[in-house]
Amino acid sequence: MLVEDQRYIHEDLERLEQGIADRVSEEPKHIRARLNRDHEVSQLLDQIQKQSAEILSIYEDASGVRSKEILQIGSGDPFEEFYRQVNEVKEHHSRYANEQAENSEIRYRPRKAGEDQVPYIVESMFSGEEAYGRYFDLHACHESYLNLPNVKRLAYLQYLEVFDNFAAVAGGLKRSDKLTDQYFKYVGELMEYLESFMRRTRPLENIEKVFASWDKEFEDSWQKDEIQGWQLETAAIPSGTNRTLSTPDAVWCDACEKDFKNENVYKGHLNGRKHVKAAEELKKRREASAASADGTPESSAHRLKERAVAEREYRVKRLSGAMSTERDDTRVNVERRQGMTERERAQELDNIFNEVGIAEENGEAEEEEEENGEERIYNPLKLPLAWDGKPIPFWLYRLHGLGVEFPCEICGNYVYRGRRAFDKHFNESRHIYGLKCLGISNTHLFRDITDIAEALRLWDKIQRDQKKTKVDDGSVVQMEDAEGNVMPEKVYYDLQKQGLL
Repeated sequence: MLVEDQRYIHEDLERLEQGIADRVSEEPKHIRARLNRDHEVSQLLDQIQKQSAEILSIYEDASGVRSKEILQIGSGDPFEEFYRQVNEVKEHHSRYANEQAENSEIRYRPRKAGEDQVPYIVESMFSGEEAYGRYFDLHACHESYLNLPNVKRLAYLQYLEVFDNFAAVAGGLKRSDKLTDQYFKYVGELMEYLESFMRRTRPLENIEKVFASWDKEFEDSWQKDEIQGWQLETAAIPSGTNRTLSTPDAVWCDACEKDFKNENVYKGHLNGRKHVKAAEELKKRREASAASADGTPESSAHRLKERAVAEREYRVKRLSGAMSTERDDTRVNVERRQGMTERERAQELDNIFNEVGIAEENGEAEEEEEENGEERIYNPLKLPLAWDGKPIPFWLYRLHGLGVEFPCEICGNYVYRGRRAFDKHFNESRHIYGLKCLGISNTHLFRDITDIAEALRLWDKIQRDQKKTKVDDGSVVQMEDAEGNVMPEKVYYDLQKQGLL
């Protein structure tokens, strides 16, 4: 019955509103939980619009069925109609006895920690590089850019700085080169990714309204011929006149789109093959632009192609400007990760994915710490603590090489973190005591030796060498000459043979 459907939709709308209120009343601490909350609210809002449209059609009652039902209930015996509906319900359940009834109370209830429910909505929305919407992942677009002909070869970090500055990115491309299918596809991929990223990271914003305003701005600028780099070329500056050039004597060439040091160099290149070809292309473009006012099919098609490319470039610029924070964070993150090892990058990625689970499991502990006035230390990379009890900066961790471990068997397999602490420990009491326990007294000869067996071999060799060089005073025979001079026996006989005694 339509009246029952109407009642059910009203009830469902109230549950949807309550579900949204339950989610908005709490602010999640982690970006994944917060973004998942926003996507759930967005889905509930879509469901409200759908149900509202359906109940509106019921109230309009274009077919008149709802009016007939109300008239039938009000004019006849209400109990007769009631029991008729009860019999229909009984007949339905007798026919489908094993049908499970849906509990509408928990349909829109937010998930709680520890419940066995479906994973987060955002689990499959983002790549590991994007870190749940914090950073861009433009590696695919960068690869497409590098495959374009006649473009500057930029590293990924450089590309992140200028990907929306098409004059700098496509510095080697002329205006005609931008009309190729390859460049059109590249700009389209870049635009689609940025649009998708904005939709995924801002589910509660009216993205379509923002895009519509940008389209209107582009349309107005295009009609006024104000799109940078895509103006009509009929009013172009004559060839050879000065622009904003590198030197005062430099001369600009419109065909080649470059400046020359002086007029003699400029005149010398006019007969070159590249200039002649570029001049012919410029002449064709100017003729097409001049004929566009006449509305010829050829010029219209050429201008429409330019408009399509310009529109995509304009959209990329507006998208990157609207997400400037994410862009700056991406550049900083890429620069930081370049100084990390593969193991450290994998560890950081695991910490990002496991951070929410740990926070949910320890939610009660966090509440107790807050009640006791203790602040929870955020240290996902397990960095050493400084004097104030907080983790040291990551750049200091990398500077001292604290990620490298040096074990010492002589110190009882104690592990030293960083080369500085490892070199310093050879003069400390722990290492010296370990050497003395091995019977080694001359400890300064055993620097950089951490293995017990190696230290014992070196000590045995030192003792053997000392025994070879050691001379017994009692084994030397002393001789005395006539004058009472005492000398070794060997020296005495040598002097005697020489007749000096």
